[in-house]
Amino acid sequence: MQRLDEIIEQIHQSFDIRTKVRDEMLNQARMLTRHCANAIRAIHREDRALALEQLREAQALAKALSENSGVHPDFFYAGYTQDALKEYAEANLTVALVTGDPFPSPEDLNLDYVPYLKGLAEAVGELRRRCMDVLRHGDSTEADRLLESMDDIYDALVTMDYSDAITGGLRRLTDIVRSVTERTRADVTMSLRQQRLEKRLQAFEEQLSKTIED
Repeated sequence: MQRLDEIIEQIHQSFDIRTKVRDEMLNQARMLTRHCANAIRAIHREDRALALEQLREAQALAKALSENSGVHPDFFYAGYTQDALKEYAEANLTVALVTGDPFPSPEDLNLDYVPYLKGLAEAVGELRRRCMDVLRHGDSTEADRLLESMDDIYDALVTMDYSDAITGGLRRLTDIVRSVTERTRADVTMSLRQQRLEKRLQAFEEQLSKTIED
């Protein structure tokens, strides 16, 4: 039985190490998600400097997570880790799309294709939010640009006609992207029509006022 005690002790040590690594990666994933959310919040508030600062913090955490991919692949490919990396992709892509900065590739972000594509899909929701914000300020040109980006993303995602086992359930997200894009197009169209109508009414009122004065 002494041999069994030695085996059990060895297993305890291994599990202790794995528990410590898992807890560390879980904390890194939480912090990564937080920095990504802060970056998106900052870019919606048009604070580009803060958004980039948050992305730099997120990059360091994403790098730390990736360094464990070879040693602890089961933890790296766990749901909480991949979700955090998806958020990392979403934040970087959203900031680039809103600001017009160079569009980052999966290699630029050191990401696997699945979290990258999922982040790309979820960035569409942030583009809709931005689109509604600029419309409220009457910037139809920027709204059109953002809507065009949403269309481009959907056109790219719809080509990923592979099994969910390969894409990690991307098809469902692609359907959501289509719905969000169509709803945004309807909102933009309605807003532009309203703006044109308001301009015509204003022109009519001005003309009427001049006629009365004359």
